[in-house]
Amino acid sequence: MTNNTESAVERPGRSRRASFAAAISTSLEWYDFFIYATAAALVFNSTFFATDSEVVAAMSSFATVAVGFIARPIGGLLAGHFGDRYGRKPVLVAAVVLMAVATSLVGFVPNTNVVWLAPAILVTLRICQGLAVGAQWGGAVLLATENAPADRRGLFGSFAQLGVPIGVVLGNIVFLVLTATLAADSFLSWGWRIPFWISLVMLPVAFLIHRYLEETPEFKALAEKLAESPVVRKSPILEVLKKNPGTVLAAAGANAIGVIFFYTMITGSVQFATTYLEIPRSTVLTYILIACAIQIPLVPLAGYLSDLYGRKLVFGLGTAAMMLWGIPMWLMIGGSSPDTIWPFAVAVIVGVVAMSLQTGTQGTLFAELFPPEIRFSGASLGYQISAIIGGFAPMIMVMLINGNPDNAWKVGSFLAAAGAIGLICLYVIIRRYSGTSPTVASARVETANAQYAS
Repeated sequence: MTNNTESAVERPGRSRRASFAAAISTSLEWYDFFIYATAAALVFNSTFFATDSEVVAAMSSFATVAVGFIARPIGGLLAGHFGDRYGRKPVLVAAVVLMAVATSLVGFVPNTNVVWLAPAILVTLRICQGLAVGAQWGGAVLLATENAPADRRGLFGSFAQLGVPIGVVLGNIVFLVLTATLAADSFLSWGWRIPFWISLVMLPVAFLIHRYLEETPEFKALAEKLAESPVVRKSPILEVLKKNPGTVLAAAGANAIGVIFFYTMITGSVQFATTYLEIPRSTVLTYILIACAIQIPLVPLAGYLSDLYGRKLVFGLGTAAMMLWGIPMWLMIGGSSPDTIWPFAVAVIVGVVAMSLQTGTQGTLFAELFPPEIRFSGASLGYQISAIIGGFAPMIMVMLINGNPDNAWKVGSFLAAAGAIGLICLYVIIRRYSGTSPTVASARVETANAQYAS
């Protein structure tokens, strides 16, 4: 009785600490992951993949971006295995350290004209980034949601998702300062490396998480239960693939539109606007920064709304909004120019509003689809599979445009199709796990826990 009372008293403080740690760690992780994509759009086509063809150079540059997305599910698989066996916190700490080291080393890779193996080194480090971000997402989301009260999991879980817009804002601020203060030649030769070196600040963050953050109560309870009646545990990944393959695939399909939408807007539009529309880099990055700054308060708002009205409803509204906005957004981006920038601004600002409804709810929604024994593995696998699709989105954008800015509408059609698929997959989830309220979701998880325990 005493332990329960202490738990009830300590939970608000623990929830806040866990949510803050999730927000900080994911912000820095996504900063690292996104600055690579920004550098690929602005720099790498010249420093590592320069050719006589702008399309080929852009495709090669964005291909290295996609490699990171291919590595993300592998990171999710490894993290899920260890996170479901040994705890959420150690996996998150390891992911933060790996990301800090890999990203800072990108800043030291020499240009191709100096070392011909430079692209291979770059790809290797991008793979490490992908492994790290694939591992950190599940750890951050579960630290936030499993430490939260049942009726506020949406709100607290959304803090892990805050890393997405905050990471973009931080990355764009750094690139904006550098492009404003350095000459173009200096930026291309060494200035672009500074954002990567900054990532070393993540190492103290990893230490603080390791030192001061507790493991989640749900994992502690699971560990105690297994200690009292020890059994040979099967691989969490194999358990997920055996018992929940449909859930994993449906979650991946439902989430794919958000990843595709985000990267065609945040990374693809930067390359498109600076290359084909001749809009200055600083102008494009400024409006991307403004849009993501607007998104920061919208993400926890979406999480709060999901506590009131249900995860699937809010998530579905975001999916439908992105599907409907895809074509108008890219028609407006394609109709922009250095003298008429407002269509680009409206396109990306409305885009992040639509995207926020899904971003703020996806972490908690995915976590509630799986019992604690396999939650890290199941949630991570569903999320990271969708990342593979999204990682190729900038490349697909380049192929659809094919050097002709009048083809921008094709990118919008691609987004609309992905949104339609997302709604179908969400419908499958709703049919399988009926009910949109957190109470219903929590009851389903409790039932699943009992089944796994037996």
